[in-house]
Amino acid sequence: MGTVLEIQLGPARTKPMVAVDSIRVVAGKGIEGDRFFKRAGTYEGTGRLGAGREITLIELSSLRAVKEEHDIELAFAETRRNILVEGIALNDLVGKEFRVGAVTLRGMRLCEPCRHLSELTGKELVRALCHRGGLNAQAVTTGTISRGDAITTA
Repeated sequence: MGTVLEIQLGPARTKPMVAVDSIRVVAGKGIEGDRFFKRAGTYEGTGRLGAGREITLIELSSLRAVKEEHDIELAFAETRRNILVEGIALNDLVGKEFRVGAVTLRGMRLCEPCRHLSELTGKELVRALCHRGGLNAQAVTTGTISRGDAITTA
């Protein structure tokens, strides 16, 4: 079982992320107030706007590994992911449904780092975050996710 440590929204493509205590998730659409909900996000390498990219999660252990292995300080806000988690292996959730608080999500694909993220942060993140950049997830149900919520698998 994992835990939600922090939550943030990205109101626009290149604007700073905004920390929040909770988010409202809408099935099939994503997080109210986020750039992807508005279909205004950056989608590298996909022809379908937003498909399976409604919510993004990243592990705290990934941020620590980037520091330890690459000597790069990476704050959660810089990742541009929505939810920071601890205690669960996100890579294992690809193709599976899981619950975050009262919301059911489906892990769609790994959220691999891109040049856009490196450009925004000014840090060489493509190699550092390879295969540990988080998880792109689809909202299966509507509800609220809050800091401290449990993450459970079936």
